Amino acid sequence: MECKKEQNLEHCTCSYDPCPRKGVCCDCIAYHLKSRQLPGCCFSAEGERSYDRSFEHFARLVGDGSI
Repeated sequence: MECKKEQNLEHCTCSYDPCPRKGVCCDCIAYHLKSRQLPGCCFSAEGERSYDRSFEHFARLVGDGSI
């Protein structure tokens, strides 16, 4: 399967610029799930900028209606 990195980068909301997985969604998701996290694209812009990618942070934001 061909990676669509260039297309993915057009929609990638991750603000961590030096990330080597940026635009390679399958690697990004696997990396974050291994650490019990979600990738930045699952969060609002404000939630993503906190760099707290934990499931708990995501649940709080959903509970607050921020997502």
